[in-house]
Amino acid sequence: MRSALAIALAITMSTAGAAVWAQNAPAPAAAPAPAPAPVVTKAKCDNPNALGVERIVQIDTTGGPGFGFEHFKAYDFLRDHEVVLTFDDGPWPGNTERVLKALAENCTKALFFPIGKHAGWHPEILKEVVKAGHTVGSHTWSHKDLSKLSDEEAKAEIEKGIAAVSIALGNKPVGPFFRFPALRHPPEMLKYVGTRNLGVFSTDLDSFDFKMRRPEQVVNSVMKKLEKHGKGIVLMHDFQHATAEAVSDLLKKLKAGGFKVVQVVGKTPVEPLPEYKAAVLKEIGGGLDVARPMSSVIQTIQGN
Repeated sequence: MRSALAIALAITMSTAGAAVWAQNAPAPAAAPAPAPAPVVTKAKCDNPNALGVERIVQIDTTGGPGFGFEHFKAYDFLRDHEVVLTFDDGPWPGNTERVLKALAENCTKALFFPIGKHAGWHPEILKEVVKAGHTVGSHTWSHKDLSKLSDEEAKAEIEKGIAAVSIALGNKPVGPFFRFPALRHPPEMLKYVGTRNLGVFSTDLDSFDFKMRRPEQVVNSVMKKLEKHGKGIVLMHDFQHATAEAVSDLLKKLKAGGFKVVQVVGKTPVEPLPEYKAAVLKEIGGGLDVARPMSSVIQTIQGN
């Protein structure tokens, strides 16, 4: 489940030179008018009964704020009957595509926390997640419990995860959101992700879908907890087959229950560190950034 190099440029000039420049400098040009804020338009939706998206919330992740009342209490940004849908551990063939299909049919959006290795194995799927308009964060390189690692090992897990997601997306920056595996937050690593300006997502409602084998169990788990708490950040896994099968029915139940989806986006994406990009490419090879869907590259033309 669940430094950065600072470059200082100092420019010096003599006092006399500065005075001459000041005397001969042209009058400053008028400041350009600020660019208008981007307008977010709703995508066309052909389903009149779709759950949709009620609000889009932009989060400034400077300093590494935490979200999800299971561990963090400072930022309660959801209103009554609002939910944030989150999916961990993907991308995974079959399951992630099924989740994407259900979300598309209901014209709604989610926040995905992919594992770095899985992103490297299936970059074409992760590209589809972004293409569909969902938010993508990161969830470490290999889902190790960071509380059991040294600080350097844990740092590498975090950074390689970010790098792998970036590479899989075509060397693009990543959404500035991070979820610790098993929701275990070592204090030193909380401090570290703060220096990387990563918003940390815990959860309000853990579906515990990884313990379930039937889709109806997943739906019942989520709905009972939502009916009790009235709102929340919901933790699920697009890695899990039962969840992938459950999402379509769950979204219908959310709609019927009067729940509304809030999409979370980051103000400033996170860039991978070059040394960790190099480490990821060394481990799983190149070509991920330009990978096409496998079906468009390789086809069986004879035999089963």
